[in-house]
Amino acid sequence: MRDVLVLCYHGVSDTWPVDIAVTPRNLEAQLERLVSNGYRGTTFADAVTSPPFERTLAVTFDDAYLSVLELAFPILDALELPGTVFAVTDFADSGRSLIWDGIDVWAEGDHADELRGLSWAQLADLDRAGWEIGSHTRTHPRLTRLDDEALAKELVASRAACERALGRPCRSFAYPYGDVDRRVVAAAGRAGYVAAGTLPSRLEPSPSALDWPRVGVYRGDSLARFGIKASATVRRLRRVRR
Repeated sequence: MRDVLVLCYHGVSDTWPVDIAVTPRNLEAQLERLVSNGYRGTTFADAVTSPPFERTLAVTFDDAYLSVLELAFPILDALELPGTVFAVTDFADSGRSLIWDGIDVWAEGDHADELRGLSWAQLADLDRAGWEIGSHTRTHPRLTRLDDEALAKELVASRAACERALGRPCRSFAYPYGDVDRRVVAAAGRAGYVAAGTLPSRLEPSPSALDWPRVGVYRGDSLARFGIKASATVRRLRRVRR
């Protein structure tokens, strides 16, 4: 069986002391280890629907922080890895800083600039470089708390915004906060997505493309801990135990 490893990052920063921001040095070391172990990169949607390699790697970034372009892109480019960025479309439309529940404590102070997001023009630059641009909803809510109408709006309108801005189909989605249930997965399928990423604490034995478990990578992950989390053997064992 082919091994499909999907990583989930958020921001990249040397100085931002938040769990979702890895340092450039750690990002580079983590990806170099995987490439040296035989992993080859592709976009998220291709990885989970038709993995092209025996060891397939998809590197995804939630929220679309500006640091992804400024700091992550050069690292992935040097390793010949494409990436996938999941954009929160209302913020890309407006140019506002990426502020929502859980991250809003950083809206003021020395690290406020870390909340700058990618514009559509910058996302289009990544698209032209071979990256995939997916949706991360319009406003970054917890989807399981929305009624059916509001849920559909977040899913459908954000996909339409991506397609309108980039001029190509938007195939992929990431659930904000990893907050998902069967109703939300079904709604994502109805909205037209073919692949969607989760951040589960437990792995399902047979994941579907619309409920695909990603390995979250965080600031506190040492290279040794990253190796364990990304290990194909460990991921198989987690599914067997489930």
